[in-house]
Amino acid sequence: MKKHFSQAPEQNDWQEFRPLFGGGKIKICDTLRAVTPFGGLSVLIEFFRRVGLVEELQDRRLYQPESPNHYDPGQILVGFMLSVIAGAQRFAHANQLRADRALHALLGMRRFPSDDTILNYFRRFNQGEIERFWRPLWSWLIGRLPWLASGYSLDLDSTIFARHGSQQQGAARGYNPRRPGRLSHHPLLAVLAEANFVLHAWLRSGNTGAAQGAVQFLSEALSLLGSKHRVRTVRADSGFYADNFLSFLEERALPYIVVARLTTYLKSRLYQITEWQDLDAIYSLSEFRFKLWNWKSPRRFVVVREQLQTTKPAVGRKLIDLPGYVFRVFVTNRTDATLEIWRDYNRRACVECRIDELKNELAADHFCLRSFFATESAFLAVLFSFNLLSEFQRAIDPALKTYKQPATLRFEVFTCGAILGRSGHHLVLHMSKNWGGYSQRKSLFDNLLRWPPPTSPKFDPPTENAA
Repeated sequence: MKKHFSQAPEQNDWQEFRPLFGGGKIKICDTLRAVTPFGGLSVLIEFFRRVGLVEELQDRRLYQPESPNHYDPGQILVGFMLSVIAGAQRFAHANQLRADRALHALLGMRRFPSDDTILNYFRRFNQGEIERFWRPLWSWLIGRLPWLASGYSLDLDSTIFARHGSQQQGAARGYNPRRPGRLSHHPLLAVLAEANFVLHAWLRSGNTGAAQGAVQFLSEALSLLGSKHRVRTVRADSGFYADNFLSFLEERALPYIVVARLTTYLKSRLYQITEWQDLDAIYSLSEFRFKLWNWKSPRRFVVVREQLQTTKPAVGRKLIDLPGYVFRVFVTNRTDATLEIWRDYNRRACVECRIDELKNELAADHFCLRSFFATESAFLAVLFSFNLLSEFQRAIDPALKTYKQPATLRFEVFTCGAILGRSGHHLVLHMSKNWGGYSQRKSLFDNLLRWPPPTSPKFDPPTENAA
């Protein structure tokens, strides 16, 4: 029953109800205090300040606002990225943060952009603007990657973004195993495995083949990576098994492991294998050199044979003439032992995890507009947020002992009830100790204050060629 009492202005209307378990009564009323569920974002905001994100966005401003009531373009982009990190899965969900006055104070913003403002921001992008705006930002982030003496593993993969409706440019019917016949986009991604970093990405039409444009895509990715970092190996699935792609890798002297497509011609060669290296009772390895009819020269193939088990699903393809086994075949230009080739490729499974995180935890496939390049720009903004979260983890944990998924960071670090208050002339954020509070996050702030570690120029890592 609703009751009215002469209380403080913020509590003059309240509702009474009983808890689900136990006795007593609980009252619900309004408060005028600035309360936020995302007090832990203060750590991420401090990280943004430390890396100079605002300065980078101002130096590469997309447009010059003319309205006296305008939002700065950098504020709009940061607002969208924070909405995604906080859990938004639609543009409309960005309005969730519009009423969060405590978060506005942490950002130093008088107001937060609405979903319409964010939509109009992305609608400004065309193909030229994407190149002029996003590529330099990517180069800035790449310059912050730690140097690895062994080089980075570059994993290529594509995924499917299902679309609803028929108004989105580039959405077309193509390969879509989960929703056959549904319109989709078919993005292509290049991921640096050791850094959990998306090096490059294209949004493509849904009827595009996996390897279509792969040579140009990889050429752009290597150009972004530059000469500071070395590529240890390139790994890709059977969608990239094409002579022009393999030839490009060989011309650039890039080591590679690519899953071979089991064509009839290649299967005929598998039937001829007589020598196998048994690893255990289930797995055996072999290798051979083979030249397909349209290749200029033979290439090395590594074969993994797995005996079928009743207790465990097998990975690979069955051959009719060789029952009881499944086979996986890799083509490579590396000289490592066959077992090392197989083990190295298995570590490529991380790229599948990163794609799942982008889609399921940062909703990379949900932000879609009618304009193709507006959609691609929103997609790149989500990838940029993901890369910043990876850099954030390296800052708070330089050794990166445990990689945390975006959703784990959201619930363990960024989500914390807090109330904005004052102490004299200073704003104070009171973080709830029941959510871990400041004491649980103090070590993260301390690590940020000590980051990046000072280095002497004479100890700078040597320059390595990416190709």
